[in-house]
Amino acid sequence: MSPETESGPAEPAHEPRPVDLLAVMPHRDDAELLCGGTLVRAVDRGHRAGVLDLTRGETGTRGSAERRREEARRAARAMGLTVRANAEFPDAGLRNDDESRRRLVALLRRFRPRVVLLPWKRGRHPDHRIGSELARDACYLAGLAKYGEGEAHRPEKVAYALAYREDPVKPTFVVDVTEQFDRKMEAVRCYGSQFDDVERAGEIHPTGRPLYDRVETELRHYGSLIRRPYGEPFWTEETVRVDDPVELGVPTM
Repeated sequence: MSPETESGPAEPAHEPRPVDLLAVMPHRDDAELLCGGTLVRAVDRGHRAGVLDLTRGETGTRGSAERRREEARRAARAMGLTVRANAEFPDAGLRNDDESRRRLVALLRRFRPRVVLLPWKRGRHPDHRIGSELARDACYLAGLAKYGEGEAHRPEKVAYALAYREDPVKPTFVVDVTEQFDRKMEAVRCYGSQFDDVERAGEIHPTGRPLYDRVETELRHYGSLIRRPYGEPFWTEETVRVDDPVELGVPTM
C-alpha cells in the first residue's frame, strides 16, 4: 500500500476509506519517533493506519518545509501507511481556537479514525502541548452533529504517546514493537535533515550519544517493562479492561 499524496484540508484528492489508527502529531517526524512502531504493527495486523501532521515544519532550525515533506513521504512508505496528510497550521504557532478546531474536525471527519494517537499533554515545545489539547478537543467536537460541516464522527479511543518525557509518566500500556523495530528506525532515519549527526532534538535531551542510539535505548527501556526487547508506551484517561486475568502476559515475580 502506498500513502496518499500529502495535502491540506482544502485539497482532498478523493474521499479515503476510514482509517483504523490515526496519529495526529504537531510536526513531521513526531509520529515516527513517538509511535512509529505501533503504526507499523497496526499495518502488519491488517489495519489501515495513517498520520495527520498539524504543521509543515517551516520554522524548524534544521532543514526546510519542502525537504521535510519529502522525508515524510518516504517515511510513510517505510511504515506502510495508507494515508498521510498535513493540516498546514503554522509551525510554532498552533492555537486551540474555534477556527483551528473546525479545520481539524473537518479532517477527522474525512479520515474517520477508530483510534487516535496524540502527543503527551505537556512538552517543552508549545506545539506539543497546544497540539495535544487542540486534537483532543477536535476529537470530541467531531462527534457533535450540529458542529461544523460534514457527517459527525467521534473516535472510539484516544491514547497519548509517552516516549522521551522529561517527567516520566507511568504508561497505561506498552505496545510490543520488537518485530517492527527495524522498520520504525528506517522511518526515523528518513529525516536526515533533522537527526543525522544530532545528539539533541526537541523533547529528547542530550546524552552525548547519537539520537538514533537514544531512540533505541528508550524503546529497550519500555520493552523491558513488558519483558520484550522493544516497546512503545501510551497513557489513557480510561482504565484498560482485562477480559482474562489468566492471560495478562507480564509475570510479577
